[in-house]
Amino acid sequence: MDMRIDFYKGDEGRLCWWVATPPGRRAFEGTTMAAGRDLPHDLAQFVIESALDLREGFWGLLANGASFKSVPGRRATQPGLRLVRAHHDALLATEGIVNTHFAAWRGGASTPVGASLDVMYARWLALPIGGTLTVEWPVHLLPPVPAARRRLGGRRPRALRGRS
Repeated sequence: MDMRIDFYKGDEGRLCWWVATPPGRRAFEGTTMAAGRDLPHDLAQFVIESALDLREGFWGLLANGASFKSVPGRRATQPGLRLVRAHHDALLATEGIVNTHFAAWRGGASTPVGASLDVMYARWLALPIGGTLTVEWPVHLLPPVPAARRRLGGRRPRALRGRS
């Protein structure tokens, strides 16, 4: 069970955007970002999270139904927002790991994900303007995050009032 992500190259190669299709769900459009002669950030994030098997990062949470404000094409849901809150620390840690490896690779330093980034960068450069680069994220289901219990404001439920 995989989530398909189609990365599109447009505007003379200066822009990139993506559309994700989770298994059994409706496709949604993600963010548009600068591309230029560089690997687009979200594609680099995909490569690094995938190569390091980081399941609680952006792509892993998105595949599990997370709602991010930065993803305009996906309607925010309470379960999606709870998922992001429940994995907030892991998400921040993953962002730091991704940024460290991406900066090292861009600077020519050695990194365990360098070969994977090199391969994806070559694919991106070879992609014609208007073309689509498709990747797949293996969906590893995370445990569901229970809904918070509603507080009754100190009042007993109507059915229990008057009982001891």
